[in-house]
Amino acid sequence: MRDRYPLLEEVRAALDAEGLLLRGAFHPAPEDEAPQDAATLLMVGNAGPAMWRAFRARQKREPDPLNAWSGRVLSAIADRFGATLVFPFDGPPYAPFIAWARKAEAVSDSPIGMLIHPEFGLWHAWRGALAFRERLALPAADEAASPCESCATQSCLTTCPVDAFRRGNYDVAACADHLRTEEGADCMSEGCRARRACPAGAGYGYDPMQAHFHMRAFLKNQAP
Repeated sequence: MRDRYPLLEEVRAALDAEGLLLRGAFHPAPEDEAPQDAATLLMVGNAGPAMWRAFRARQKREPDPLNAWSGRVLSAIADRFGATLVFPFDGPPYAPFIAWARKAEAVSDSPIGMLIHPEFGLWHAWRGALAFRERLALPAADEAASPCESCATQSCLTTCPVDAFRRGNYDVAACADHLRTEEGADCMSEGCRARRACPAGAGYGYDPMQAHFHMRAFLKNQAP
């Protein structure tokens, strides 16, 4: 791949140095709502604890420290490679990152709504996208079956203490209310129980400090 896709490998190496991952790429069609003149989109994300370690090493005291860190890191990488940068948290309107992710790599819906990855399970996210005017040569997109297809128990649907996922929709209010109680301390400090119940990608699970950071950020954005 290094000989056939040298730019992709350079981008991959630059991201890896920051604990980030090149999460696939695709050539956007007009209906994909990509930035104007974008002929290639490279998706950037994270999985497991690598990003957390890089972020913690240079974290600053600011209102949204992870988004701010992502902005600094990815802006430098975008400038280096002459790309336009798109973030999932800039909006409204927000870029359709979920739709882009489906085109870029083998992710699929899980029973609890999150996109599940065949290797990373539910322990992943997207931090940005690099848009290039050039139509870059790309390898074929990975194809893999969803881990949910072979999961007999689907314990993610029955593990939540307040059944936030049982009825097919994520009950955000019930989840947030639970996190504010003493009974919700486990979810708050260790991460979502439903997410932890999934056997896929278990080796990429977040440590308690990272899990608590994300849960606290989630709760901060929910009205009491």
